[in-house]
Amino acid sequence: MKSPRKLIMAAPVFFLLTLHTLASSGYGNWPDTRHSNGHACIGCVLVVSMIEQLTQVHNSTVQISMERLCSYLPEKLFLKTTCYLVVHIFGPDITKLFRADMNADVVCHTLEFCKQDPGQPLCHLYPLPKEAWTFTLEKARQIVKKSPALTYSRSGAGICSLPFLAKICQKIKLSIQNSVPFKDADSDKYSDFPLGLAFTVDNIRAELTLPVCALHFQTLRGFYWRGRDCNDSNKMAYPGRRPDNWDSYQDSNCNGIWGVDPKDGIPYEKKFCEGSQPRGVILLGDSAGAHFHIPPDWITASQMSLKSFLNLPIALTNELDWPQLSGTTGFLYSTSRIKENSIYLRLRKRNHCNHRDYQNISKNGASSQNLERFIESLSRNQLLDYPAIVIYAMIGNDVCSGNIDPLPEMTTPEKLYSKVMQTLQYLDSHLPNDSHVILYGLPDGRFLWDHLHDRYHPLGQLNKDVTYAHFYSFLNCLQVSPCHGWMSSNKTLRTLTSERAEQLSKTLKKIATSQKFTNFDLFYLDFDFQEITEEWQRRGGQPWQLIEPVDGFHPNEVVLQLLADHFWKKMQHQWPHVLGKENPFNPQIEQVFGDQGGH
Repeated sequence: MKSPRKLIMAAPVFFLLTLHTLASSGYGNWPDTRHSNGHACIGCVLVVSMIEQLTQVHNSTVQISMERLCSYLPEKLFLKTTCYLVVHIFGPDITKLFRADMNADVVCHTLEFCKQDPGQPLCHLYPLPKEAWTFTLEKARQIVKKSPALTYSRSGAGICSLPFLAKICQKIKLSIQNSVPFKDADSDKYSDFPLGLAFTVDNIRAELTLPVCALHFQTLRGFYWRGRDCNDSNKMAYPGRRPDNWDSYQDSNCNGIWGVDPKDGIPYEKKFCEGSQPRGVILLGDSAGAHFHIPPDWITASQMSLKSFLNLPIALTNELDWPQLSGTTGFLYSTSRIKENSIYLRLRKRNHCNHRDYQNISKNGASSQNLERFIESLSRNQLLDYPAIVIYAMIGNDVCSGNIDPLPEMTTPEKLYSKVMQTLQYLDSHLPNDSHVILYGLPDGRFLWDHLHDRYHPLGQLNKDVTYAHFYSFLNCLQVSPCHGWMSSNKTLRTLTSERAEQLSKTLKKIATSQKFTNFDLFYLDFDFQEITEEWQRRGGQPWQLIEPVDGFHPNEVVLQLLADHFWKKMQHQWPHVLGKENPFNPQIEQVFGDQGGH
């Protein structure tokens, strides 16, 4: 058995492994050096800011504030253990630097998590020190000159370079990149694992000498993303398929309706679902469709408590996405103060035979140009499965990037046309007949700067020192902004970005009105942010409340639910056949099967 110190040093690698997969949350690729360095800088400034503000809010020492932060974190994924280890390594230096009145920017440049490359601008979140930057930084470096902690921040080796983690890294990487469940015993692209993924550490015990245990990476593309598999040992049992022999003996489509009514010998699936036009809903989307969300109380010292981080392990293994609450495929009822629910929940309410038939094929960083990398994770069999409503909603990344000059990276109308046609042809060869595809246009992202730039970011609310304009500038400087084109003080750039978005929307509308396919009809919907804003204002809300407060970019849960409501009403009024019939047997299904096995 190795020493306790070696064990505690080994434990955090699993947490770091998870973070490594999340470093490119706004991008479609495994993080490159530039993005990784930028995210390391953001992470450092974020954590050091939280520590500094905790000392203010609780009038405590830096050491107590660091320990307080660690105490809030859950044990799962070794989060608490890792936090205390980080405090042990970097805590003394952070304390010394705070005593010398250094802010988070100076601390993170001193510890070399943030770096200013030659010829590049200085990236900082907070106002610069009164003394010259070079003088302040040199003064700070002298304070920690002989610190052993610097060997950690200077190490450029990634966590996946460790031999005993290489295979696990690769599998997690493929799971995220390909948008399929990590645990899927029968390879039908559905998972029955309650929390999505589990593996033991038998294969790495030799290197770490850890006790045999299970590490739960709690939802890596499991049933938060697509309906739960009711039989993960049978490849022919999964959500959305037509029932096998009317499910007289087993539930082959996982909607919880199976068996035979003893009163008349008729299978329940035949009695309750035949002719009811069951259908599923599938989203091809980006981080907005996946509902990327970082809760504000994670970084707001005045709101932080033991309850704040209870959902952190789930969020980390969900890539910081919350598909279970998304506007298209969410199966949990909205946590916002509005009554609207997801398209899936509305379809399920309309016809209980649609239970569990949802797929969220969304990915952080997805666009029309990289959808082909993971569209094959879509699960639909033309012969065996029910039709589906497929919503194509790549609403940002075709015009958004973090590059210093984002204009050359934007998708052209010609490239969009080519890639969307390629996607539609793929769908036509995989979707059952009588399916429906809806293309969403792009929003006008000038909304972001117009309504947020002069408001305080959560990190700046305590001391009134960081607005969204400052936050956007920091991200743009590091070249890790989710959308430099719209999150910019440059009005011309914002206008050009919106003009390109409008061109792409017109291209999508042209495709929808001119193209015909064998197995589905095709529609176009505007992403009308103005209409959603007006609806929100009629309910007493303010426009700035519609954007995720931490990243200052993504539409929040309210927008996603109002968008679902807009979609539903549009379908009801113009294309009601898309939604299918209302099932008159819903009450009987509830009476016999209750919640149909839940989600």
